Amino acid sequence: MFSNKAKGTIISADNTTLIAKGTEMSGEIKFSGCLEIEGTVVGNIIAEPSCETSQVRIQNSGQVKGDVCAPVIIVNGQIEGNVYSSKRVELAAKALVCGDVHYQMMEMVKGAQINGGLMYTENSSQKRLETPEPTSQAVDSNDILGQYVDSGLNG
Repeated sequence: MFSNKAKGTIISADNTTLIAKGTEMSGEIKFSGCLEIEGTVVGNIIAEPSCETSQVRIQNSGQVKGDVCAPVIIVNGQIEGNVYSSKRVELAAKALVCGDVHYQMMEMVKGAQINGGLMYTENSSQKRLETPEPTSQAVDSNDILGQYVDSGLNG
C-alpha cells in the first residue's frame, strides 16, 4: 500500500553518492544515479540529462545553497536556490525551499515550506529528447540549467 515502487523511486547501492553529515562541499556537482545529501553543498547540483532515473535526496540535516536539477528531487532539509524537476518533487515535513520550484508532479506534506514560486510543467520528456547535445568540451552551469528550463520546465 505504501510502497515506493509505485512512485518509481529507485535506490541503488552501487550507484549512490553520499555527502555525509558534517561534510561541506563547494562547487558544482554533476551526477547520475542517486545523490544523498546529509551535509552541506554550496553550488549547483545537476543530474546528467540522459539519466531519467537520477534522484537527489536531501535529508533533514542536509543543506544546499544553489540550484538543484534532477528528474526526482526529495527534500526533508533546506534548499536556497531553484528546484528543477522533470518528473517528481517530494517535500517532507522539515523541507524548506527558498526559491522557485519547477515540477511535473509534486507531493508536499504538512510542515513543508516554500518561499518562492511554483511552476507546473507538462510532460517534457519528448522535448528533452529533441534538445541537441552541446558540441564544446567546456560546460557552463548556466547552459545546463538552461537546458532544463528550455526543456519546458518553466511552463
